[in-house]
Amino acid sequence: MKEFILLGDHSERELTRLLSEASLIRDTGERIAYLSGQLLGTPYKESSLIGDKDTPEIFVIDLSVVDCFTCLEYVEAMRVSQSFFEFRTNLQKVRYKAGKISFGARNHFFTDWSEYNAERIDEVTETIGINRTVRIEKLLNRNQDGTYFLDGIQPVLRSICYLPSESVDEGICSLLKTGDYLGIYARTPGLDVSHAGIIIKNHDAVFFRHASSQEQYRKVVDEDFRSYIADKPGMLILRPK
Repeated sequence: MKEFILLGDHSERELTRLLSEASLIRDTGERIAYLSGQLLGTPYKESSLIGDKDTPEIFVIDLSVVDCFTCLEYVEAMRVSQSFFEFRTNLQKVRYKAGKISFGARNHFFTDWSEYNAERIDEVTETIGINRTVRIEKLLNRNQDGTYFLDGIQPVLRSICYLPSESVDEGICSLLKTGDYLGIYARTPGLDVSHAGIIIKNHDAVFFRHASSQEQYRKVVDEDFRSYIADKPGMLILRPK
């Protein structure tokens, strides 16, 4: 198995110390807040993984740059690890179906997490949204014209539940928890979400922590959640167990 490992400002020893300290934080959400906080300011880079239909998959750990999804992968693997060795093993399980390192087995879609990481992730959109949610069937990975977003990945029919943005009020915000993984619903045929990040609550304030591709940021930032979600179609909510 080929690997590419770049830990940014950390050594393996320092990362082990960080993960060991984080494991003492008993509350899952607060542990995620602490770990994701270590990535604040990390530069954004699209498509930081290596592998496609024609290129053999390489197992990548690159903490020097992240996109919105690898940011979540690293945080989720870190929150169940106490050492660099455990982090490496858990990242493989988080990123790939059954931990099998290949482009075809990679969890390419946000809803793959609740489908294939169900032992550690709960889908809670409907629980939080109650009667405000919308359910729609989508053929993931297939464009309207029949082409694929990702060549080499077979389309999959999936029932997707999302909460429209106009339904997000103080009551909904009160039900969100620090550490919830949030996917921004995509109206585009073939996609479940267009972006993803983490809910961070600080007293009465709610933030969306994410690897932003916006020109004014291009890094991991915190933005006011209500302002961020206001002009988006809606959201999907996954909650770490």
